[in-house]
Amino acid sequence: MKVLTRLSGLLAAYQRRDPAARSKLEVFLLYPGVHALLWHRAAHWLYLHHRFFLARWISQRVRKKTGIEIHPGATIGHRLVIDHGMGIVIGETTEIGDDCLLYQGVTLGGTGKDQGKRHPTLGNNVMVGSGARVLGPFKVGDNARIAAGAVVLREVPADCTAVGVPARIARVNGRPVAYADDVDQIDVHDPILEELERLLRRVDQLESRVERRKKKSA
Repeated sequence: MKVLTRLSGLLAAYQRRDPAARSKLEVFLLYPGVHALLWHRAAHWLYLHHRFFLARWISQRVRKKTGIEIHPGATIGHRLVIDHGMGIVIGETTEIGDDCLLYQGVTLGGTGKDQGKRHPTLGNNVMVGSGARVLGPFKVGDNARIAAGAVVLREVPADCTAVGVPARIARVNGRPVAYADDVDQIDVHDPILEELERLLRRVDQLESRVERRKKKSA
C-alpha cells in the first residue's frame, strides 16, 4: 500500500510538471524518467545490501533502454520528475531531495579531485535546467534553480538562481524569485548581460547624437 501511494504521488508530480501528461496511466507506461526511477529503487536496494554487480547490471540495462544513467548508489527522494531525460547522468554519491525537477542532459557529477563524497546534494524543490552541469560535493539549497547550460562548481544557497559558466548567483531571496514550479528555463535574468545591453544602448544613443551633429554642421 505504501509503495502504491508513493507511485501515485510520483505520477501526479509528472502531471503537475508536464503539460503534455494526459493521464497517470500514460505517464506510467510511456515516460522513461518513471521507468528509470522505479528500476533505480531496486538497484539501490541491491547496492545497499552489497549486491554491487547486480545493482550495476540493472542500472546499465536501464541506461541502454532510457538514456538515463543513475548510479545505484545515488540517494533519491520522493516525486523526482525527470523531463525527457535523455543524457542525464547522476553519480554514485549524489543525494536528491523531494519534489525536484531535472531536464535532459543534466549531469550531477564529480570533478575527479574528491574522494568519498564526490557528487552534489540537491535540497527539496530544486530545478536543474537542460544541459546544466553540477559538479562537486557541495549542496544546492531548497527551492534553488539552475539555469539551462550552467556549470555549477560551488554551493548554491536556498531560494537562489544560478546562471552562466562558471555559474554565479543571479537571483537571491528578497528579490523576485522564480520557483521550480515555474518550469521556465528562458526568463532567467543575467545581471552581466543586462549591464552589457545597457552599455550598448548608451553607445547607440551617443552614435545617434554624433550623426545628428554631423548633419547640422553639413
